[in-house]
Amino acid sequence: MTLSFFDQFMSPTYLGIPLMALALILPWVFFPRPSSRWLENRLLTLQSWFINRFTQQLLLPLNMGGHKWALLLTSLMLFLISLNMLGLLPYTFTPTTQLSLNLGLAVPLWLATVIIGMRNQPTAALGHLLPEGTPVLLIPILIVIETISLFIRPLALGVRLTANLTAGHLLMQLIATAAFVLLPLMPTVAILTTVLLFLLTLLEIAVAMIQAYVFVLLLSLYLQENV
Repeated sequence: MTLSFFDQFMSPTYLGIPLMALALILPWVFFPRPSSRWLENRLLTLQSWFINRFTQQLLLPLNMGGHKWALLLTSLMLFLISLNMLGLLPYTFTPTTQLSLNLGLAVPLWLATVIIGMRNQPTAALGHLLPEGTPVLLIPILIVIETISLFIRPLALGVRLTANLTAGHLLMQLIATAAFVLLPLMPTVAILTTVLLFLLTLLEIAVAMIQAYVFVLLLSLYLQENV
């Protein structure tokens, strides 16, 4: 039987039923819930500190109109980090390696920022399509280019997240397969390959967190242009 490295990106099924919904709901189970006590435990205190600091840094350049998105953006950040991190565990599935899911998150949120800009400040929103001081002959070309770049934004969001996670998972599986193959033939090389795999795993943990942050940060920048 030939092993396909891309089988790990297939949506898992059980008795013909896709388990994508379960993979999306499961991460919320691991978050500790606030209690009614006056003093929380260390885990809840650390979680609250992280959420407060992230929300403060994310909404710092936004005006008061953009602060309404605080709950949505913070929840999306925690959701993406959870999916990316849990996908690094053995016998798990990473939903964020599916382009359909990432586009399903990126397109509605990007479209919401555009609609907000068109509703609140249509002149400024349309003004982004034509830089000030543009020569007359370049006006039609620049409008077309800026319009294309505007509609490419959600695609770039989804493809960036998908490509980074997919490439990392593929590289980890390739190196792990090489380590298993080299173990009976060249144990020393297999050990060095295992050390490389461990370092790559640490790098993937950082990538999983950074990509979730970049996804939400770019959304906040799009929101900043339209509020």
